[in-house]
Amino acid sequence: MDISKMLELLSYTLPAIITGMVAYYFFNLHTKNEEGRRRYLLSKEAQKNTMPLRLQAYERMTLFLERISLSNLLIRISPISTDKNDYANFVIAQIDQEFEHNLAQQIYMTDECWTIIVTAKNATTQMIRKAALSEVVGNADQLREALLNDLLDRQTPSNAALGYIKKEVSQMW
Repeated sequence: MDISKMLELLSYTLPAIITGMVAYYFFNLHTKNEEGRRRYLLSKEAQKNTMPLRLQAYERMTLFLERISLSNLLIRISPISTDKNDYANFVIAQIDQEFEHNLAQQIYMTDECWTIIVTAKNATTQMIRKAALSEVVGNADQLREALLNDLLDRQTPSNAALGYIKKEVSQMW
């Protein structure tokens, strides 16, 4: 084979190879773009379906935090006896029951938000236990009074957690 025949063959083959590579590049780019578009549409559809569930979870946890707020809790739950420990245990049992009722909501929330809610619950329980151990408190009514007076000095754990929930929900838009 002489050089002129090879050059002629190369002059036909080289443009075909270049055209094939460009076509492959654009086809590959188009395929990736379509895959990304489908993934976006699926994500958008999933978000449309899960957004109401997430909002409902935040609503339920807001209700939970309102219900375990000491001011609301102490007004709603009257002492069952004059013994301060019985009353403290009863109030803590109510908090735990309310918490267990809402445990499933954690799957719709961020880990950080759920941790803050659990911390608020535990801090509220700890405040009740600490007040019940106080020597100044003699009976259930004094325990209620001591807890309510303690609330005047500082913010409740529930209010801090509610503030975080509001911030997180506002970031969803």
